[in-house]
Amino acid sequence: HFTFGFLPVIVVLGMVSLLILVQPDLGTVIALSMVVLIMLFSAGARLRHILYIGLLAAPALYLLVFSVPYRFKRITAFINPWADPLGSGFQLIQSQVALGSGGLFGKGLGKSMQKLFYLPAAHTDFIFSIIGEELGLLAALAIVALFVIFFINGAKVVKRASDSFGAFLSLGIISLISLKAVINIGVSTAIFPTKGLPLPFISYGGSSLVFDMIGVGLLLNVARFSRQKLEA
Repeated sequence: HFTFGFLPVIVVLGMVSLLILVQPDLGTVIALSMVVLIMLFSAGARLRHILYIGLLAAPALYLLVFSVPYRFKRITAFINPWADPLGSGFQLIQSQVALGSGGLFGKGLGKSMQKLFYLPAAHTDFIFSIIGEELGLLAALAIVALFVIFFINGAKVVKRASDSFGAFLSLGIISLISLKAVINIGVSTAIFPTKGLPLPFISYGGSSLVFDMIGVGLLLNVARFSRQKLEA
């Protein structure tokens, strides 16, 4: 029901998003909104309600991106990083240099050149590029495979959850972690515009790592409780 089931969640999402935008952090708002919409759709929300919210949010998103100079530069740098190779396009170019120079097997662990003040945020936002440089394409593909395995097993936990709360909790956790991984790897490989989201479990520590680990702990607890229910 739109009034009692859909709208209250959107109101809470809007309030939280406003607080995050004050930071300012548009990328986290987009990721969080995608997770909430995925959960709403899975809970039975009508697709047209989700489309209405998307249409209403589109003008605000346009203003937030194109009226803020540094965000607009990120979009232009994503389209053509070589237009400003020493400015807005610097990170994307250096990230591609790191991935390309690693080859199939990499230069060797600890032998990256790009992390020596060439690639900004090499230990956090662009750690995937450094892994590709040091350990090669095979290691980079292995990381992607591990996240795919995490998502598949998380989806199994959602499916086998013994109650709806556990199912939606698990769905939110795997959606958030998987989306962060997709965005981080997409930024490193120039699929998405530059956005400072860490690679879950791999980027240098901080609040993101702590909450990702808490999320996995909750996910394992849901899986254990569901198994105990089945055995009983």
